[in-house]
Amino acid sequence: MNNIALNNPRTIRAWCMYDWANSVYSLVITSAIFPVYYQSVTTAADGNDKVHFLGFEVVNSVLYSYALSFSFLVIAPLLPLLSGMADYTGNKKIYMKIFCYTGALACMGFYFFTASTLHWGIFCVIIASIGFSGSLVFYDAFLPEIVTPDLYDKTSAKGFSYGYYGSVLMMVIALGFILSPATFGFPDAGTATRFSFLLVGLWWIGFAQIPFARLPDNPYNQHPGKQKLLKGYYELRKVWNSLKENRDLKFFIAAYFFYNMGVQTVMYLAATFGSKELKLPDFKLIATVLLIQLVASVGANFFARYSERHGNRKALITMIGCWIVICIAAYFIRYEYQFYAVAFAVGLVMGGIQALSRATYSKLIPQDSIQHASYFSFFDVTFNLSVVAGTFCYGLVEQLTGSMRNSTLALASFFVIGLLLLLRVRSAKLLPIRG
Repeated sequence: MNNIALNNPRTIRAWCMYDWANSVYSLVITSAIFPVYYQSVTTAADGNDKVHFLGFEVVNSVLYSYALSFSFLVIAPLLPLLSGMADYTGNKKIYMKIFCYTGALACMGFYFFTASTLHWGIFCVIIASIGFSGSLVFYDAFLPEIVTPDLYDKTSAKGFSYGYYGSVLMMVIALGFILSPATFGFPDAGTATRFSFLLVGLWWIGFAQIPFARLPDNPYNQHPGKQKLLKGYYELRKVWNSLKENRDLKFFIAAYFFYNMGVQTVMYLAATFGSKELKLPDFKLIATVLLIQLVASVGANFFARYSERHGNRKALITMIGCWIVICIAAYFIRYEYQFYAVAFAVGLVMGGIQALSRATYSKLIPQDSIQHASYFSFFDVTFNLSVVAGTFCYGLVEQLTGSMRNSTLALASFFVIGLLLLLRVRSAKLLPIRG
């Protein structure tokens, strides 16, 4: 039996603080400053965007897409086994710490990434991504252990809101360094930018100490014996067999795979799209990403309330429909303010679909199960594989057609498939909480 009190406000706030801690990676590294910096240091003075990596010549944005895809491909087979071991030992927090520190240290490593150290930069991209993705499995798995099902939507949205606000604060600090480097003692904007990457790692590790101190070490009082690897495999197999028998969970996982391909690819490559297709200056791209983050917090809370009235299923269907329209609209963008309008729309549905996806999955797993890490490993492996597929397809379409615009149409097709699969999910658990 769970040995901590459910719905404890202090525990909930501590859990949300991990979103505050690690979301600086999502914003500064994956969405805003790093992509712009990467594009700058890998583009020649004459505008040539080809780089040489491991003996191959490749477009810089394509290399970045492939690096992200590779990182998720590496972590995908590891997470289920590690989560099974975490469930058997009852200590998810140790694994969460390992991935947290790995990702944060890799962020600090970006300080040494310059035009002459491309291979080091790509290595840090991969390791930071692995650390971020790995820690989320064990973080997400705490949700059904700290609140009752009626608070899943609200708590999940609250966590994402913490993340959006924390990352924006970190972003403002970083922008202060970058826009006025001399004021803070930096010789140039490049050095200030690389220092902001170092600060991201410190922020991530520092604020992560709050959930590490508050979240339970062994909530179900498990007493593991030897053969943790073998027992971890057994825990994983039990969850796999349960998944096969749960029709709604199977269809939801399949739907999540496809629509998350679109969501994550937009998040990872939106700034690159604005830079390459619309030639927007760096400061406007970063301002746009900040806008998305602030709007996303509003969207997460709005759709949490919307799901209370209309149910998770209807809320997700509504948001996926919005995403389809957004992807089609992106194909026709020609002017700066059209880009801002689409970015605003992205922000509204981005926070909502992320928060409700996590909450919906929590509702669909068996409520009497204690193998939460194992269940969430399948959720997060689906997340990782969808990013692999999404970023790879996006980069491949750009490489074959020479335009990122064509890639946005591919994203729209992913959302359509996800919508069709989600329509097959009929669980009563996803009905409105209130009449």
